[in-house]
This record gives sequence, structure tokens and C-alpha cells, in this order.
Amino acid sequence: MRFIHTSDWHLGQTLHHFERRFEHQCFLDWLLATLVTEQAQTLLISGDIFDNANPSAAAQKQFYQFLQQAKSRVPALNIVIIAGNHDSPGRLEMPAPFLAEMDASVIGFVPRDADGQIDVSRLVIPLKDAQGVAAWCLAIPFLRPGDVPRVADLADGLDPYTAGITALYQQTLAYALSQRQAGQPIIALGHCHMVGGEVSQDSERPIVIGGSEALSAKMFDANIAYAALGHLHLAQLVGQEAHIRYCGSPIPLSFAEVAYPHQVLRFDTEGEAVVDITPLLVPRAVNLLRIPKKAAPMAEVLAALAALELPADLAPEQFPFLEVRIALEQPEPGLRAQIEAAIEGKPVRLAKIETRFANKNSTALEDETLPELAQLQPDAIFNRLYRSKYAADAPPELMAALAELMLNAGADE
Repeated sequence: MRFIHTSDWHLGQTLHHFERRFEHQCFLDWLLATLVTEQAQTLLISGDIFDNANPSAAAQKQFYQFLQQAKSRVPALNIVIIAGNHDSPGRLEMPAPFLAEMDASVIGFVPRDADGQIDVSRLVIPLKDAQGVAAWCLAIPFLRPGDVPRVADLADGLDPYTAGITALYQQTLAYALSQRQAGQPIIALGHCHMVGGEVSQDSERPIVIGGSEALSAKMFDANIAYAALGHLHLAQLVGQEAHIRYCGSPIPLSFAEVAYPHQVLRFDTEGEAVVDITPLLVPRAVNLLRIPKKAAPMAEVLAALAALELPADLAPEQFPFLEVRIALEQPEPGLRAQIEAAIEGKPVRLAKIETRFANKNSTALEDETLPELAQLQPDAIFNRLYRSKYAADAPPELMAALAELMLNAGADE
């Protein structure tokens, strides 16, 4: 059986207020063509389909239109979808009865029976080919503490949450093993943070608290042929295990991800084992530019922007997103206006200006206790904060503006 492993689409995402529907549609069109050319039999989507729990109508239409087109182009395609930490479990499962008619299984939350017990049978999805059931899938969505079973007699130092997740995978695996016949592989899906996983701090919502929620690759039993993970945007192995993988996000979701090799993963199974895992690189529809690569003085940055050359035939939705990175010694009045003048007429979208101050000293107030700070006047606190950031006293005109602001605020009271 041939699988395509994807995750972290984040449909509806904006990048510093710029919407990204065009980029997502380019990815979905490419994925649709890839399913056809690769003769895929199963599409796995390992969470974070949408960027937030209340996606726009346009983002939802984009998603469901893709599913309809995928099933139309590849009629025998199995589709398995799990919720990520960005998704609304209930919203994602709402159309499940309709999607089931397209052989699409959607798992938003952990199902329970009338007695409140986890119904593991509904987390185990049979995958079919022309001859019948050919593989089994453990479809485990993003798990919140209330979703996992309680484990009695925890070993010393073992976190109840991670122990509960491991127990849930063990229970679903046991059920799958009781159902499968010889030669049928078992695939596991998960949306979680694994120990040692590299995080994109700019765009991944933290789901690890003090490291206690980082999961070990040991929770995947040897009977699991492949673990298709979502959440981390950088494609990577887990624990140096070739069959436990994050495929990564299909587009860069922040400027921190400009160098990521965005991809989906194709893998094949033969009997109960995985025999081939191949990255399929996703073409980048819109570039993200960081100028310069490292923060530089204002004069150098303006010169680099003036020298920036881009294709003249780009459509507006193809204009690259630009992050400008500047090293300053002190605040620069009119900073944005100077940058906008330097890129005027160029086919580029200014998304972010990142400023760094060479003399930044963030520890200026750390030695002060709350009672000591309470004895200071607001202008003294403001000046200390200014000095901690810019290594100089606030200029007189700025202090005068603060005094006027405070005076007006007092009058309003």
C-alpha cells in the first residue's frame, strides 16, 4: 500500500496580517496532482488542518473542496484526518458522517462510550484496497490531559499525562492486533511533541510544559510499521528512528522557517513493514525574504533594499514577503518610512521590521524588589526601562511627552 503523510496545513493562516490563501491553494493543487501521479492509496493528515479553532468560511471551503476533488481524482483513496492543537475537535468532526461516504475518517477527540470509557475501537481505522482491508491505522488526535486514561501505580518520576498517552497507544495497538490478519501493517498517527524535536519558536504554539509533555519514541511499539506525526514544522526523524517522522508543514509559517525543506512524505508498505520512505518537496509559491541575513546598521540595510532585484512579471499574490532586520544603537525616528521609501515600486510585501539594539541590557531592573519599585515615580521607572533597552537615558522630549500624557490622564480621572 502507498501512503502520503502530510500535516500542519494551517489553512487560514495570516503572516503579519497578510492572508495566504493563494499559497495554500497552490499546495493543495500540487498535492492533488501528486496523489494522482504517485498512485497513492491513503492520504494521512496529522493535525492542524486549520490555523485556529474558528476558521473562516473560505478556509473551510478550501479544505472540503480539496477532499471532494481528491476523492474524485483518486476514487479508491483512503483519507485519515486527526485534529491538532490548533483545530477545534468538534468542528472538525461535525461533517464526519458525510466524509465517511468518501472513505474519509475524521478523529477530532477521544471517543467515549455511555459509561465514560474510551472506545478504542473507534480510534482504529481499517484501510482498504481493491481486495479489502489491507492495513490498520491508529488515529490518535492531539490529546489534552482530560483525554488520556489514568494509569495506576505510576513509577517514580513518571508524568501521569505522558503515561496516559503511552497507555492509550498501547490499548489501540492491542485492539488493532486483535483485528488484523497476517501481512497487514499498522500505521500510527499522532499530533504531539516528541523528545528532542526541533521547534520553530515563531510559529508553533507551545504544547510542552516544563518538558513533561515531550513524549518518547519508545511509546511506539515494534508492531507499528510507521508513525506519522504532526505539530513540528521542520521535517525530522524522532529518536533516529527512520519510521517515526514529522513530515513538517507544507509552507513556511514564519520567517524562522524560510530554510526548511517543506515536503510531504511518501512511504510504501510490503506485508507488515515499511519498505520505502521518500520526501516529496513542495514547490514554494511565494518566497519569504530576510534582508539582510543578519541584523545590520541602517545604512547597510537601506543599501541592500535599494539593490534588491525581483522578477517584474510577478502577480500581486506572488510578491515575496519581506522581513527587514536592523541593528540600532538608539531609536530611529521615521524608521518605517525610510524602509518603505527604499522598496517603493518593488514587487515585495513588507511584513515585518525586526530591530535589535547592540547595547541592550535587559537586567537593569532585575535587582529591584517590588517594594523598591513602588517607591519610584513613574518617570523614573520609564527612564530605567528605556536605559535597559537602549543603554542611555530617555531624551528630554520623550520625558516631556510622558509628563504631558500623565498629566492628561490625571485630568481625565
